[in-house]
Amino acid sequence: MTASYRYDVEVLHLIVSPAHAYFGRAREGAADVPTTDAEHVELLAGKGIVGDRFFGKAAHMDAAVTAFAIEALEAIAAELGTAPLDPLLTRRNVVLRGAHLAPLLGHDFALESRGDLVRLKAGRPAHPCAWMDEMLAPGAHQSMRGRGGVRCQVLSDGVLHRGPAVLISPVPLDPGRAGDATLLRPSRLP
Repeated sequence: MTASYRYDVEVLHLIVSPAHAYFGRAREGAADVPTTDAEHVELLAGKGIVGDRFFGKAAHMDAAVTAFAIEALEAIAAELGTAPLDPLLTRRNVVLRGAHLAPLLGHDFALESRGDLVRLKAGRPAHPCAWMDEMLAPGAHQSMRGRGGVRCQVLSDGVLHRGPAVLISPVPLDPGRAGDATLLRPSRLP
């Protein structure tokens, strides 16, 4: 990655769960599964976050970690006229403040926290599921479209910590647009 842009961000939440709470549960309702908001997580290249439900799953190697901007959740709450929404209920793994994620699609980027660096590739948008209407607020599913975050492949082993961090990007970002709904498509690289 030939990075030339550095952005101060904050890692607010690192959400890890060993099982699915929503996927495949349309009739049964959300599963009561343990979810941890960790102080730090270990990531392994090509596998994901150690202990998470997507770790080492062949079908999810290119999308094992989901990064999400808290500003998107704040914008959704404002649009819906609700109290602040709980980011843990979105089940996105890495919740950031100050990260404009949409331009990263199709690109390698890195997060540096407490001297540790983790390289990721933003491969595709993280589309919200219909459960968001039930878990967050009525209308959240629609409002979250285009700002559900990005699904990432882990490119290097490392540790990610909660707290101040630096997002290293090969493309310019606009942190003021972190909560905007956008049409998310990977960049066409030459």
